[in-house]
Amino acid sequence: MPIKQKIFALLICCFVFIFTINLVRKRKLREEYSVLWLATSLLMFVLVIRYDWLVSLTTLIGAGLPTTTLFICSIIFLMLIAVQFSIKISSLTDQVKNLAQENALLKEQCGRLAADKNEGCSGVKSDD
Repeated sequence: MPIKQKIFALLICCFVFIFTINLVRKRKLREEYSVLWLATSLLMFVLVIRYDWLVSLTTLIGAGLPTTTLFICSIIFLMLIAVQFSIKISSLTDQVKNLAQENALLKEQCGRLAADKNEGCSGVKSDD
């Protein structure tokens, strides 16, 4: 790998790593979502430093070029992000359903209490 490409790739890896940590520190990104980003930036850093490992991985999976291997890895990364968000969306959907059911039950109880209160008040004469 030419030195300019190596330097550029290392800078991008460091930028993504520091940017992710900064987002977590500022509480704009939760820790659970940062794991894949941090792991990916570290893996890319290692593969840039140890380019022969990338070439070996390329040979192992049968890809033609190391860039193809990186492309395949990026597709796998995006799939993992999609699965992570799908899991979270499923969890949030269940929470919304449970909250809506609890809200309906509370409205029903409030309606009954209001009806009972109005019945009790209508039967009592006030002393004016």
